[in-house]
Amino acid sequence: MVKKELREKFAAVGAFQNVQWHKIGHWIFLIGILVAIAAGFVAIPYLAIMLIAAGLIVGLLNITSGEVHEFLTASIALLLVGAAGLGAVTLVGATVESILKNLVVFVAPAALVVALKSVWTLAKST
Repeated sequence: MVKKELREKFAAVGAFQNVQWHKIGHWIFLIGILVAIAAGFVAIPYLAIMLIAAGLIVGLLNITSGEVHEFLTASIALLLVGAAGLGAVTLVGATVESILKNLVVFVAPAALVVALKSVWTLAKST
C-alpha cells in the first residue's frame, strides 16, 4: 500500500518536471497581448491584476539570458510610447492610448523580473 502511494507521488513529480515551461510562457505572452488589445475596446474586470500576473510569469518563463538586452530595450521603448499620451489624436487616439497603457501594464512587470534576473546573474558572476 505504501509503495503504491510512493510510486504515484513520484510519477506526479516526474510529470511535473516534464512540463515545457517555455511553451506555457509563450502562450501566456500571446494571451496577455491579446487581452491588452481587447481591453482597449471593451472593459475587462480585474484587467490590471491579470496583466500584471501574466507579465510576471512571462518575465520568469520566457526571456532567456541571450534575449535580455533586446527585451529590456523593447520594454523601454514601449514604456516611453505608452507614456507619450496619444489621446489627443482624433478618432482613434483614446483607443490607441488605452491599448498602449494596457501593454505597459503587461510588459512592465516582465521587464522588472528580467532586469532583476540580469542583476542577479551579474552579481553571481563577480
